[in-house]
Amino acid sequence: MEFISIIFLALGLSVDSFAASVCSGLAIKKIHFLQAVKIAFFLALFQGGMPIIGWFTGSELKDLIKDYDHWIAFILLAGLGSKMIYESINCKEKDASFNPLKLIVLLGISIATSIDALVVGLSLAIIDVAIWFPAIVIGIITFVVSMLGMLLGKKIGRKMSRKFEIIGGVVLILIGLRILIDHLFFQF
Repeated sequence: MEFISIIFLALGLSVDSFAASVCSGLAIKKIHFLQAVKIAFFLALFQGGMPIIGWFTGSELKDLIKDYDHWIAFILLAGLGSKMIYESINCKEKDASFNPLKLIVLLGISIATSIDALVVGLSLAIIDVAIWFPAIVIGIITFVVSMLGMLLGKKIGRKMSRKFEIIGGVVLILIGLRILIDHLFFQF
C-alpha cells in the first residue's frame, strides 16, 4: 500500500475522533494539556490498535463483525450523546458535564470511533497488506487530529459551554447515525 493511501486512510478514520475531540474540548471547561494528551492517546491507541486486531482476527469473522459494527457504534455514540445532552440540560451548573476524562466514557468514545478501523484491519488482511506501518500512521494522525479537535473545542467552549455541550451531544448522535446509515444503505 502506498504511503499517500495510508495517509488518506488515516485521515478518513480520524474524522470521528476529531469530532469526539471537539466535543471533549467543549465538555471540559478547563482542559489541561495532559488531560488533552490522555484523551488523544486513548483515541489514537484504539484507532491504531483496532486495525491490528481486525487484521489478526482474519477474514473469516469479517461478515459477523460487518453485520453489527454499525449498530455497536450507533448505540455507543447515541448513548454518549444523549447522556451529554441530558446532563447539560438537567444537571446543576457544576455537575452538568459529559466528562470524557472518566475512564468508562473515554473507553466508550474510543471504541465507538474506532470500530470502522477494525473493519479496515480485516480488509487489509484480505488484500495482504502488512498492518504495522499503517496502524502506526493511523495512530499518529489520530493523535494529532484529536489534539487539534480539543483545542478547537476549548476555544469555542469558553464562550457558550452549555449550549455547545448540547451541540456536542447532537454531533455524537449524528456521527452514530451517519455510521448506521452508511452501513445500512450505502454498502455495496
